[in-house]
Amino acid sequence: MKYYYDFHIHSALSPCGDDDMTPNNIVNMAMLNGLDIIALSDHNCCKNVRVTAELAARAGLVFLPGMELETAEEIHILCLFENADAAERFDREAVLPALPPVKNNEEIFGRQQIFDTEDNEVDTDPRFLINATTITVNEIAPLVKKYGGVAVPAHIDKDTKSLISVLGMTDESLGFHAYELSKNAPDGYEKTQFSLKGLNCVYVHDSDAHYLYDIAEAGGKNFIEAENKPSPREILRFLGGN
Repeated sequence: MKYYYDFHIHSALSPCGDDDMTPNNIVNMAMLNGLDIIALSDHNCCKNVRVTAELAARAGLVFLPGMELETAEEIHILCLFENADAAERFDREAVLPALPPVKNNEEIFGRQQIFDTEDNEVDTDPRFLINATTITVNEIAPLVKKYGGVAVPAHIDKDTKSLISVLGMTDESLGFHAYELSKNAPDGYEKTQFSLKGLNCVYVHDSDAHYLYDIAEAGGKNFIEAENKPSPREILRFLGGN
């Protein structure tokens, strides 16, 4: 059976995320689009994952708390976890000390909103979240694994902020077992990259949604085949090469 997912959705905590990207709106749009599995992956922060996890559970969606981390090389990496506790510990212990103390300018970049389960804004994050951390691409996969998660290079087919665009290649020594392709990736893109040929890896297809209308729909390449709806732990094992 096919179970449809979108592992790359931004809330209004990401300054580039639309104000309508609230936890309830995200969950409800995912349901309308026929998805079974979603992850919330805001820039360098996990402050909306716990609320969204609760709402997703009520709706019967499988939910993975996540983050789109920017490495020191300015490469975007999806960091996916089994539960909110693990994601928040990763945020607090690993990412917080690694994010430069630059203040967000709301007039230029927008508000970085934190919500409750009723979509009320309860706070904002004052830091500039769209920034490179001091965590390197060599460090990220084992670091995320330490918290029980899986690191997935984001939108590797894009011309900016991707592993391929920055390094020009990948390698098994980096520790990645899954790679994300954007919704606009050409068919067979992975076959055109010499460093991807022969890799025993998984490719996932996500929306990188910043607006509600961008959230993926069921019916595309964004599915996992399984006899029963997979749990977060089973999904992480699949993405982690197990």
